[in-house]
Amino acid sequence: MLDTLISSKTRIKLLLKFFLNTEAKGYLRGLEAEFGESSNAIRVELNRLEEAGILSSEIEGNKRLFFVNKKHPLFIPIYNLVRSYVGIDTVIEKVVERLGNVQEVYLTGNFAKGLDSQVLELALVGSDIDAEYLEFLSGKASNIIHRIIKTDIFSDLESLQQVYGDSKILIYKNEEQNG
Repeated sequence: MLDTLISSKTRIKLLLKFFLNTEAKGYLRGLEAEFGESSNAIRVELNRLEEAGILSSEIEGNKRLFFVNKKHPLFIPIYNLVRSYVGIDTVIEKVVERLGNVQEVYLTGNFAKGLDSQVLELALVGSDIDAEYLEFLSGKASNIIHRIIKTDIFSDLESLQQVYGDSKILIYKNEEQNG
């Protein structure tokens, strides 16, 4: 869907990278290695997104670090579009909110790195989560978003941290259970 609206695959990768993890920063050579694309194609798109004000940059040492401009008037619409493209909103609505006792949900795998994938990997933190029901709901949501959904269940944040460390992005927090 996103590739119909945006013809540049490099631009889509950059939007996924910076809007799935709005705290992400990246520099040209690092993005080149991560995306496996030429530095020129990435440079052109970074400059276009920065000129439009969607990305900002700062010099750190001898590197120019790019990051999302959260003050841009289109930040929220682009953020929501990217989440919708990945299927995060559908999964939260169709799966997580129906389980009831989920405290937090984290995006893991390729999407946590800002890379597109046919597999949406999620880590759920909560108590007494019914794994069979989760699998059933995930299968239904998978048909809607046209991605495979893989889930891991953790009873506490410490266990999740041991497995994923910093390779995760919080995408849902149950405010009723967490205060």
